[in-house]
Amino acid sequence: MKIIVCMKQVPAGNQVDIDPETGAMKRMSSEARTNPYDLFALETALALRERLGGTVTVLTMGPPQAEEMMRDAYTMGADDAVILSDRKFAGADVLATSYVLSQGVRLLGGADLIICGRQTTDGDTAQVGPALAEHLGIPHAAWTAEIVKADESAIQVRQDLGSVSQVSELPYPCLITVDKDSCVPRLPSYLLMKATKDRQVRVLSFADMPDQDLSRYGLVGSPTNVERMFAPPEKERQVYLEGKDGAEKAEKLFDILTGKKII
Repeated sequence: MKIIVCMKQVPAGNQVDIDPETGAMKRMSSEARTNPYDLFALETALALRERLGGTVTVLTMGPPQAEEMMRDAYTMGADDAVILSDRKFAGADVLATSYVLSQGVRLLGGADLIICGRQTTDGDTAQVGPALAEHLGIPHAAWTAEIVKADESAIQVRQDLGSVSQVSELPYPCLITVDKDSCVPRLPSYLLMKATKDRQVRVLSFADMPDQDLSRYGLVGSPTNVERMFAPPEKERQVYLEGKDGAEKAEKLFDILTGKKII
């Protein structure tokens, strides 16, 4: 079985720079980590490979620094890693991002199964996986909570859709997005780190894409954009009351609540 896992680097914290003109995140401006949901996707792929055989390829769209994430994927057991990186991809929304990934999948010769994390912790749209499936014209099942069974011809999954739990069977090729409770990601292997330290991480650019129509990529190919980004207004703040004992603190609190003291 040929499995492709789509992964993404996301900001490691909440301190990120935003381009004031485009509203796009400057991804090179902050520390990055692997999107947590994508670790469950990778574990799902590795477990299926152990049962059914085949290969696991990790695919991402992002800056060259994504190589660190791909090498981490090697230490977990991935067979191959590909980065789609080009300035022409910058500023992409869900539609443009999923289109670039679809072109990457086509370059890799397609796959029997594509696995994505349920969502990313930066965009939180949970739409890239389903949009990728639509670009490729293959069936998909989102919000997968459990792999019920899988064989050489189809995969059966249980989807947790909030108020409804649904079991779906999909023939290959297909795509699923997995939730965080679907499995427990394995730890990186020191032996695999040593064995794969010289393994290539391929980087493909716009020039490699099967479709050379620039209107489908990046900011130009994104029908949605961020109009304005700002910090939320402060609604609450903490106040610490100092005093020699509980009675003095209680008196200060009473003064605040009755309006005798303004904070």
